[in-house]
Amino acid sequence: MSDSHIQVTASLDPCGLDEHPDCGIRDVLTRVGDKWSVLVIVELASGVRRFRELQRGIDGISQRMLTLTVRRLERDGLVTRTVFPTVPAQVTYELTALGNSLTHLVKQLADWSLDHRETIARARADYDAHHPDHEIR
Repeated sequence: MSDSHIQVTASLDPCGLDEHPDCGIRDVLTRVGDKWSVLVIVELASGVRRFRELQRGIDGISQRMLTLTVRRLERDGLVTRTVFPTVPAQVTYELTALGNSLTHLVKQLADWSLDHRETIARARADYDAHHPDHEIR
């Protein structure tokens, strides 16, 4: 095991235990790790987007879910919402500096997913073949 691995794992305290009731990791990962937040961050990494542009760029997201997602990201300081005084009002969204700091991590996750999707698909098929009665999907 490498020294850097030992340093990283040694510095992480478990969350949810009595002595660590709320370490903050779970709360942050819940927000930035959910499917829609990641896709919004990916879309906004290319630049400022209007609401409909975001919706068209994220396949399968409903208007309500997109609204909730960008509001949550705005609340967390990851996205800025700008309203222009036009009729009808024009609204744009963009990543803040904090949101931009996530893009390299999201890209690494996406790259890792692409690199390993076939291996994971094979592992799933093997598991399913050995556990035909399971309900895990």
